[in-house]
Amino acid sequence: MRRILVTGGAGFIGSNFVRMVLSEQKDCFIVNLDKLTYAGNLENLLGFEDHPNHKFIRADICDGAAVTDVIDRYHIDSIINFAAESHVDRSITGPKIFIQTNVSGTLTLLEAAREKNVARFVQISTDEVYGSLGAEGKFTEDTSLSPNSPYSASKAAADHLVRAYGHTWGLKYNITRCSNNYGPYQFPEKMIPLMINNALNDSHLPVYGDGLYVRDWLYVYDHCTAVWKVLTEGRPQQTYNIGGCNEKTNLEVIELILERLDKPKSLIKHVKDRPGHDRRYAIDAGRIMKELSWQPSVTFEEGINRTIDWYLENTDWLGHVVSGDYKRYYDSMYADR
Repeated sequence: MRRILVTGGAGFIGSNFVRMVLSEQKDCFIVNLDKLTYAGNLENLLGFEDHPNHKFIRADICDGAAVTDVIDRYHIDSIINFAAESHVDRSITGPKIFIQTNVSGTLTLLEAAREKNVARFVQISTDEVYGSLGAEGKFTEDTSLSPNSPYSASKAAADHLVRAYGHTWGLKYNITRCSNNYGPYQFPEKMIPLMINNALNDSHLPVYGDGLYVRDWLYVYDHCTAVWKVLTEGRPQQTYNIGGCNEKTNLEVIELILERLDKPKSLIKHVKDRPGHDRRYAIDAGRIMKELSWQPSVTFEEGINRTIDWYLENTDWLGHVVSGDYKRYYDSMYADR
């Protein structure tokens, strides 16, 4: 039986991964370690709290003693590091926590993995470490890292640490760099759930600048299947880009949401752009497609409909996460723009 430490498993992508593995892989035990910051939510794991192959532990990845204790106590053979501060806007207003969690936290995990001879370490990274693209071209795994925000800089630093531990001590690792995820359980500071929530409440939809920033969109379930492929079939010391082959401008995405919810485009409100906003990201996922026979299974149109349906069916979940703290954050980000 595989015995995996999943960090950040109560967050958006991590909880989707935990749910997928426990549903589809019978010979796998997951220890789910999460600090439960504002974006970590045990409601994301409803129905799986008492699963016999799942153990949740509230702890910080920066706590080396807690991490090594988990590895020893549960005989962990693999670590998948989803834990991260991940919102670019928050990294601009408060970068320190991004260095603490994304860099120091990853270092703590690597030290524990090295000390305890963990068989595989999978670092979940982002396409943002590559920087910004012009109108043409795509990021490959050989693209030089050129991060442009404190968030992406912290993730690039963590990637370098992972590679260094592989080179210096022979730690078997993989790094995955994915494009923008969307789907169930995503905290509504991110664009798609933010726009869905605001549209449902007939509130303005704040759009940075001209709204023509381009992202590749990846349905979260497809990301999870790719990570599982990398863990179980990936070549050690290899980086894999994971993309959805769905390039859309922000305005295109928002207009699809408004159309699906039968809301007017007049709700769109262009606001002051954020500093250093990267113009375009696009992923070349050829390596994982060829080597591991992985393909995205969900088109953007299908995925956005699934996502909207999920939020419509889970208004209690949405109401719980859109709390006073969220409201204060939202007002601080958009009230004066």
